[in-house]
Amino acid sequence: MTTITLLPIRRPGRRGFTLVEVMISAALSTFILAGVLSTFLFLGRSGANLRNYSDMESQARRGLELFAEDVRQASAITWDSEVQCTLTVNAASIVYAYNSGTNTFTRNGAAIITGITPGTFAFSAFNVAGTEMELDTAAKRTTASSSTKQLQITLEAMRTNTTVVDATNTVLSARFILRNKIVTA
Repeated sequence: MTTITLLPIRRPGRRGFTLVEVMISAALSTFILAGVLSTFLFLGRSGANLRNYSDMESQARRGLELFAEDVRQASAITWDSEVQCTLTVNAASIVYAYNSGTNTFTRNGAAIITGITPGTFAFSAFNVAGTEMELDTAAKRTTASSSTKQLQITLEAMRTNTTVVDATNTVLSARFILRNKIVTA
């Protein structure tokens, strides 16, 4: 027995995709490509923001650790201004200051925290009873130099990037106690 298989007859004009099929596939490809591209951009921006926050956090942590170590060992403090103090540690003077020109917190002139938002840096001085002392005049700073037993720092760090929004980090340190300074109530 012989079997004959009939093949479809191909007409010369029916070999490709129709214009409608090409337009639909192009539109679907455009939507998929737009989704992939926006996801890629979103992940890139999130990564940049994460890097900024990580940088600010680690820099603030290192700076506050160094400051805390010096404060705990200090036997005396002199308030030079509202944003500058000199600690006496093992007979050596260590100057901590906020530089408003460069927006940095420095230790003996070397920056330890950078990118501080202008107007957000502040020292807070406390006496042995835990009462905050004002540092806005020279007379108050002179009184505070002999009465300060605890120090605290407040600041806001900021990092900017051209492709992402500004990343900000508010830092409020613990109260660091001058353990080697003798203060009477």
